[in-house]
Amino acid sequence: MKLYFSKYQGTGNDFVIVDNRQLIFPKDQVTLIEKICDRRFGVGADGLILLENDSLSDFKMVYFNADGHESSMCGNGGRCIVSFANQLGIVGKETTFNAIDGLHHATLDEKDEVALKMIDVNDIVQSDDYLFLNTGSPHHVEMVQDLSNFDVYEAGKRIRYNSDLYGQAGTNANFVEKIDNENFRLRTYERGVEDETLSCGTGATAVAIAMHYSRQTIHTSIKVQVEGGILEVSFQPNTAGHYREIFLKGPATFVFKGEIIV
Repeated sequence: MKLYFSKYQGTGNDFVIVDNRQLIFPKDQVTLIEKICDRRFGVGADGLILLENDSLSDFKMVYFNADGHESSMCGNGGRCIVSFANQLGIVGKETTFNAIDGLHHATLDEKDEVALKMIDVNDIVQSDDYLFLNTGSPHHVEMVQDLSNFDVYEAGKRIRYNSDLYGQAGTNANFVEKIDNENFRLRTYERGVEDETLSCGTGATAVAIAMHYSRQTIHTSIKVQVEGGILEVSFQPNTAGHYREIFLKGPATFVFKGEIIV
C-alpha cells in the first residue's frame, strides 16, 4: 500500500503527518510508525500525526511518538496539523480540533504562524529544585546555569525514568535559563523520543507558566528560546495559581511531501 504524507516542522520539532480521514493507516503497527520516524531507515521525525474526521470539531489529531506509541498532547504537532489542515482546505484561518486532551482552538496569522490554545493549568507542584505541571503532557521544569554546556541527555534521562517521582509513565524534562524578565532559554529531553529535541511546545508552555508561578517573571507574555527558534507563550493567571487562556504561538512550516510503501 502506498502511504502519502507531508513533513512539517515547528521550530525544529518535526512530524510526519498523514490524512487518515479514510482510516487507512494501520495505527496498531508500532514498528511501522517507529520505522517511518527513524532518521536513517525512514522519513525521519520526532513523531507521526494522523488527521481524522471528528463529530465534535473540524478534525481529530492522533499523535504518536517516534517510539511508535500513541502519546499525550504535542503542542508543536498541534500547530503543525492546523497548518496541514489549512493546506488541505479543511479549515481556513481559524479552527477547533479534537486531541487526546480535549478540544483546541487555533488561528493562523498572515505570516502563517499558528497560535494554539492549550488546556488550563490548575495544579503546579513546586519543590526547592524543580516544578512539575501538566500542559497536555507532563513536564518537569528545572532552572540551570550555563545551559549551553549542560548535559541534557544524561540529566533528562535520569528525571524521565525517575519512577519514585513520576511513576512508570515518566515525564518530559525541561532545563531552563533566564535571559531577562521576558525571555527564557529552554532545552528539553522528550519521553517517547528518548533524547533531546530541538523544540517542545508543551514544554515551552510549561516553562513559561512555571517561571511566572515561581516569580522569575511578572510578565504574562513570554518568549521561549528553544534550540530550533523562538516560541511565544501567553496566559492569564488568577490569585489561586490557576492559568487560563494559554496560547502557544510560533511557526508551523511545510517541509516536503512524499509517499512510502507500507
